[in-house]
Amino acid sequence: MDITARTYEYKTDVVSQKQFDEHLKLYKGYIDKTNEISRKLVENPDLAGANAVYSSYRGLKKGESFALDGVILHELYFENMFVENMENGAISKIGQATQQAMNKYWGSVNNWMAAFVASATSARGWCMCVYEQRTDTYRNIAMDSHDDGLVCYSFPLIVLDMYEHAYFMDYGNNKAAYIHRFIERLPWSVIEKRFSSVMR
Repeated sequence: MDITARTYEYKTDVVSQKQFDEHLKLYKGYIDKTNEISRKLVENPDLAGANAVYSSYRGLKKGESFALDGVILHELYFENMFVENMENGAISKIGQATQQAMNKYWGSVNNWMAAFVASATSARGWCMCVYEQRTDTYRNIAMDSHDDGLVCYSFPLIVLDMYEHAYFMDYGNNKAAYIHRFIERLPWSVIEKRFSSVMR
């Protein structure tokens, strides 16, 4: 039942290696806590003591979604932050499925970008561009924590960590510079695979 951390090399110029390495330690902490919670839910869940005001079971269940979402969101974030060719800084061009979706639901890629920047600026935890299956539409969503603001039945396409730990070492209070650098360096080939998987 235990999950293992995925390996991510430093292949980005969005943040420094020191910032990146510290972030990986945090990600691995979520892996450890997810495994600890999962074991406790199997070995000693205290089902009979469950209570909505306070109980150890409630604590485990609340921690479970926070820790596991912390794992998954960080993996998606690391995957869509890598510059594909660090030697010359080359990044891929935006793909057809991605551009088609952005044109249809935002009017243009630039309109999507403006809306994504605003969403990221508003977010305390995460900003995501998602395909939301219930309404068959694309949305930018702002989340205040790993499990606060997540829209059920949505598929993550672009994931940006907006917690201060993700950028403060490099950017200080200049949140806007971090957001814009992230967008400038998006590996569109990674994003295109995600958009293509939900394209109709």
